Amino acid sequence: MIDALLIGLMLWAAVLTAVFTDLFRATVSFMVFGFLMALIWARLGSIDLAIAEAAVGSGVTGGLFLASLRRLHHYREN
Repeated sequence: MIDALLIGLMLWAAVLTAVFTDLFRATVSFMVFGFLMALIWARLGSIDLAIAEAAVGSGVTGGLFLASLRRLHHYREN
């Protein structure tokens, strides 16, 4: 039951990432997708992949995207 819920939420986050036109919302849904993927790897027993996905997929990549959005917003204002 939990596995089906995680897969459904992951698919939902993937669709939202592709559909959103607002870049901030797309970035946040991408970070949620990475977090859900880390949970799925943990449920599958691959703790090393879960930690890597949480660190890189949700953390570092999401942070870089948010920093890029801030710079893009600043660039558009000038």
